[in-house]
Amino acid sequence: MTSAFESIAQGLKEAIDLNDGKKVAARIHRAPEVNVAEIRQNLGLTQMEFASKFCISVSTLRHWERGDRSPHGPALALLNVVAKEPQAVLRALG
Repeated sequence: MTSAFESIAQGLKEAIDLNDGKKVAARIHRAPEVNVAEIRQNLGLTQMEFASKFCISVSTLRHWERGDRSPHGPALALLNVVAKEPQAVLRALG
């Protein structure tokens, strides 16, 4: 039990340090930021078409394009793949 506690405590310390802007030994994977409007325009899609094809709410898409909000987590990962391989994503989504 002590080993599990120590591992959890170490992870928590690293998370706090990372949040405080300190360097940590842990690997951090962050998808690059994307320009959602540019991705959509490069595909020649309207907001409605883009949202429908990639299972995104039109309202959310508009917020991203206006800069009110930014995509993060799985949405950001999806948009990075769409930017690089849109046809693969469209095939996968059917």
